[in-house]
Amino acid sequence: MEAERPMTTAKISFLSGARAVSPILLGIAPFALIYGVSAVAGGIPTFPALAMSVVVFAGASQLAAVQLLGENSPLAIIVMTGLVINLRMAMYSASLAPHFSGLPTRWKGLLAYFLTDQAYAVAIARFSGSADEVDKKWYYLGAGFLLWLVWVTGSATGAFLGAALPKGWSLDFAVPLTFLALAIPVIRDLPAAMAAIAASIVAVAAHDLPYNTWLLLAAGCGIATGFFFERIKEA
Repeated sequence: MEAERPMTTAKISFLSGARAVSPILLGIAPFALIYGVSAVAGGIPTFPALAMSVVVFAGASQLAAVQLLGENSPLAIIVMTGLVINLRMAMYSASLAPHFSGLPTRWKGLLAYFLTDQAYAVAIARFSGSADEVDKKWYYLGAGFLLWLVWVTGSATGAFLGAALPKGWSLDFAVPLTFLALAIPVIRDLPAAMAAIAASIVAVAAHDLPYNTWLLLAAGCGIATGFFFERIKEA
């Protein structure tokens, strides 16, 4: 009988990254399900809703886009909103760049596609410690791919469920409730709290602005307020 081949470093690292991100999937799966249901309920056909998960792969941005599309907002506003929400990815990229600096462009492009809050969190936690025994690119790919698989599967399930729901069922409440669930756990200090308060006040006060520009204005004010209080905190 042929002896089993030992696992390669790449395979070990890939599986290690997948295991590290596994506990987070308990929160990703229902989030993806809500996105799929909300997208279809907002008037987006099933397959375009699923295609957005495959191409964009950015939960918060997708939910915001779904809400804005449902309100017939201009394309420019939808794109700008997605860019503002995803600005944090630039910081994640800068943090991860030293760990992948020697990789070919094709690898960097692939890993960039899988960049999410969760993949970044598990990767940087491992890389900041002792990561000598893992292949960093495969570790990150294992975490990112599993997140992608669960997100796309959950989105597809939600989209098909949403298509089967009666049209009279209003699910408009799902998107704001999901954003609240995402925002509340990260409000851990004064700058974050003040940013949330400022953004909330501006969002309510400016809600009647045309083309849903209130969302961009509220996001900008929240970011500026958080930055101001962060500087005070560091002084």
